[in-house]
Amino acid sequence: MSNYIALISGSLLLATGIGAGAFGAHALENTLTSERLETWKTAVDYQVWNAIGLLLIALVSNSFGLELNWSKWLIFSGVLIFSGSLYILCLTDTSWLGAITPIGGVCLILGWILFTIHIIKNHSLIS
Repeated sequence: MSNYIALISGSLLLATGIGAGAFGAHALENTLTSERLETWKTAVDYQVWNAIGLLLIALVSNSFGLELNWSKWLIFSGVLIFSGSLYILCLTDTSWLGAITPIGGVCLILGWILFTIHIIKNHSLIS
């Protein structure tokens, strides 16, 4: 994933995350159970924080010339799978989708671990 695509993707994930948060707070607050509304909020939180992270990774990659494609792809995919499965679960009450959510979580964790490894390996470029 190029830094350009990561910046566009991160920005769009951030915008849609904020929209999803507003949608949940206003349109779904009387529709979803309190448990499902909390699940929705978790999906929004993970989407927004990792969208900001994706923007950060693209900027770090660009600034220091680091090859962080795997991190960018894993975080982008992780947001889609993690938050996306939770959104669909809440809207459709299809509980088996909860089994897919951890795959997204693993992608997010791996993306951040790979980012950390790249920073450690290339600390001389950064310090």
